[in-house]
Amino acid sequence: MSGDTGMKKSSNVVWHQGLVTREMRERQNGHKSVILWFTGLSGSGKSTLAHAVEKRLHEEFNCATYVFDGDNVRHGLCSDLGFTEEDRRENIRRIGEMVKLFLDAGVISLTAFISPFRQDRQRVRDLVGEGDFVEIYCKASLEVCEQRDVKGLYKRARAGEIPNFTGISSPYEEPENPELVVETGSLPLEACVDQVIDYLQNHGDLPRLRGHEQQRAVAAG
Repeated sequence: MSGDTGMKKSSNVVWHQGLVTREMRERQNGHKSVILWFTGLSGSGKSTLAHAVEKRLHEEFNCATYVFDGDNVRHGLCSDLGFTEEDRRENIRRIGEMVKLFLDAGVISLTAFISPFRQDRQRVRDLVGEGDFVEIYCKASLEVCEQRDVKGLYKRARAGEIPNFTGISSPYEEPENPELVVETGSLPLEACVDQVIDYLQNHGDLPRLRGHEQQRAVAAG
């Protein structure tokens, strides 16, 4: 079943404003909510990096977080979608609407989707407020991604067994002005995690660790 992005909202549906605001939830959590949108080729390290960043946020900053992994979402919310261009767009549209709700909930959302089309990523950016969408380009060459190929997907795609495969038979449009470019194809995982955490702290999304907390974090590491 293909997603119909042209569906119109019913005139009978009205947004209900709750009594607990996003700002109240952020104060309770001790940090801002934000969407960390990891994008890149299959095998570029999106999921690995997203989960590693979440672990650091949980252990060192006690943040409210959730990782939306591409495969996991397609098991449920988007299980009716395939991989045609139309279905891919609908997949990202649904994810955008979902992470917008998590933004209001005061949660740091980390999404790990190829999300190959610039227009779809821009649509999610436009859906939320200024500064709420952090596009993180997990940069790894096609050659590196094919060498990793843990799932054997590239081999199958080159054999013609998987149609519309990004990087082989379907395009990947690199981000033109992402908030962050992480060289996941060449840098160690911890260095990539540091880069994301530094970005969040420098832009006020995370509090700076106090002296004793830094020492505890170093000791735990």
